[in-house]
Parts: sequence; structure tokens; C-alpha cells
Amino acid sequence: MRLQIRLPQVLVAVAAAAFGSVGIALYTQHALGMLPCPWCVLQRLIFVVIGLLALLAALGPRALRLPLVVLADGLAAAGLAAAMWQQFHASKEPSCDMTLADRIVSGLKLDALLPDVFMALASCADATVDMLGISYAVWSGAMFVLLGLALGWAVAFLLRSRP
Repeated sequence: MRLQIRLPQVLVAVAAAAFGSVGIALYTQHALGMLPCPWCVLQRLIFVVIGLLALLAALGPRALRLPLVVLADGLAAAGLAAAMWQQFHASKEPSCDMTLADRIVSGLKLDALLPDVFMALASCADATVDMLGISYAVWSGAMFVLLGLALGWAVAFLLRSRP
């Protein structure tokens, strides 16, 4: 018996993982008091957009699948870059006020529209927190890698199945 992987199921799983990542971040913020920095919040935004794009690709018109999946895969790479920047640079700075992450989130007014989700409440140095001995930025980066791999597979699948 051969296992058959279906593209819509992979895309729904990508969306679930992306939204689940934000859910874990919100739980640790609101239940455990781990306050997010601007780079944390930017990564939340990227996870949400990846999840939305993956759902649209899974449930929407077939003609839009490839561009949506390519865009989501590019965002996974951007999310990995943000996580790496947070881990290796921002976490060592006393302030991350008005960095690129801060400007993007405040420029989109997300911190005002949904402050419980998108408001940065700590500096990058203060928000450096470990879970199971691994920093949140590394966990986030690992999730972006996994999402990027799944989305990369989806891109390859879509390109192979084109007429």
C-alpha cells in the first residue's frame, strides 16, 4: 500500500502549524507572562500570513495555488531571517525600538488594532526566553524551516503537475 500525499492536506497542515505557533506564543505571553519584543511580534505576523495564504491555496481556485504557495514559501524564508536576526543580533541589543520589525508592525497599525496579539511589550534583550533550554527565536526559526520545506515541496508538486 502506497501512502498518497494530497496537496490540500499539506497546505491545511501548514496553516495549522503556522496558526498553532501563534497560539503557543499567545499562551506563553498571556498565561506565563513571557512578553514579546518587536521581532517576536513580526514573526507572529509572518506566521499568520503564511497560514492565511496556505488556507487560500488549499481551499481557493486552483489557478491561484502556485502564486499563493510561492508567496507563502518566500515568507517562510523571511520569517527565518527575522528569527535569525532576533537570535544573533537583536537579542544582544538593549533596545529594539524603531527597528525594521517595530516599523512594520506599527506602520500596519496592528499593535493598535489587535494589541493582545501584535503589541510589543518588551525589549529584544528582555524578551530573550528559553523553552526546554532553546531560545524562542530558535524554535521560531525551526518552525519557519519546516514550513518552508513543506511549502517548497508544494511548489515542486505544483510545477510538476502543470500541463
